[in-house]
Amino acid sequence: MASTVTSDAVKTGAERRPGYGQLLRTPGAWTFLLPGFAARQPFAMLTIGIVLLVQHTTDSYGNAGAVAAVTGVSMALFAPQSGKLADRFGQRAVLVPGVLIHTASVSALTALALAGAPLWALFAAAVPTGASVPQVGPMVRARWAAKLDGSPLMPTAAAFESVTDEFTFVVGPVLATALCTGVHPAAGLIAEAALTLAGGLFFAAQRATQPAHGHSGAHPRERHASALSVPGVRVLAVAFLGIGSVFGGMQVSLTAFTEEIGNPGANGLLYGVFAAGNMLAGIACGAIAWKSGPRLRLILGYTGLTVAASLLWTAHSMLLLGALGLIVGLCIAPALISGYTLVEPLVPATSRTEAFTWLTGAVALGQAAAVTVAGQLADAHGASAGFLVPLAGTVLALATLATLRSRLAPPVSGRTVARGVGHRTPVTVD
Repeated sequence: MASTVTSDAVKTGAERRPGYGQLLRTPGAWTFLLPGFAARQPFAMLTIGIVLLVQHTTDSYGNAGAVAAVTGVSMALFAPQSGKLADRFGQRAVLVPGVLIHTASVSALTALALAGAPLWALFAAAVPTGASVPQVGPMVRARWAAKLDGSPLMPTAAAFESVTDEFTFVVGPVLATALCTGVHPAAGLIAEAALTLAGGLFFAAQRATQPAHGHSGAHPRERHASALSVPGVRVLAVAFLGIGSVFGGMQVSLTAFTEEIGNPGANGLLYGVFAAGNMLAGIACGAIAWKSGPRLRLILGYTGLTVAASLLWTAHSMLLLGALGLIVGLCIAPALISGYTLVEPLVPATSRTEAFTWLTGAVALGQAAAVTVAGQLADAHGASAGFLVPLAGTVLALATLATLRSRLAPPVSGRTVARGVGHRTPVTVD
């Protein structure tokens, strides 16, 4: 009853003045926001840390991209299962063993790379490394969704989470690159493992704000429902695959580009500019009182992203590439935020963590494929060829979105039945 009263109070305040200030005054929010920020920071360091270490030890972007890709594919396959288990047994029950396994796996991968182990051994270590990546971002989003169920503040929360994610992607790659180039090639992964262990356990300790799970007795009819059975989630997953292709293609191609011009330390700066654009757009998206629905914003944002990504391969100077990277970043945030916002009306409450992890996993899978292909193209034809990967990924995803956009409309009646609420007024989403 207390949680219902809190939710109603939040909704009433949100209707008067939705925005970041109102969002951050949500009771209990800071108890999971600060630990969540600390726990998700290492994720932004993982892929670039692997690329830089393996490229150093094998002298091949193709090998580096392949190992990073195995990590990404493994994460994409296991992340939704982790989310499903978190929905059923609680976030802490999944997070604690996952953090311990991830720390051990990253340590093993680092040791094997430094020892000059064969590529198959690196692949073997990359599988548990990716499978055990803590899904802190989806868990934080699920906590917001539980707090703001049906509130008009949900788009603001999605924007806030995008800003938080992108801030970590501003800091993470720069930090990992500085450690790998200035301290030791393995320093980035060592720091990632240490931060995952400390931040993950800190977040797992925040039990009061974790959403109700299947074994707590809430929503027993929804306990075994899979988020992927919702057509709209499958469409969003394809869209997020395209976004992942941008992240992966940018990481490898920017690394190769800065190597080509003899300034490898600029890699973190260029990727930071790209992530900063995403962060700034995320801040703006959360501050604007949108009159259009998230489905339209997703289509428009993705169209802009595709146009911007189509120009990356033409850049042959740091200044131009930085400017284009900024524009691409500015276009990613509206697409990401709109996609995450659509999850809340599409998916029953007890499947939200799983739904968010499907989207996160789709980004990881797209990133993995892009890292592999972009690495091979950069080895064979130079950095410019690697930038064709974001273009291809976004074009295919946009075509899917445009064709299947009707599946993103929330099934209001079905959602009401699933939640067991007889006469709830639906929230307008489009």
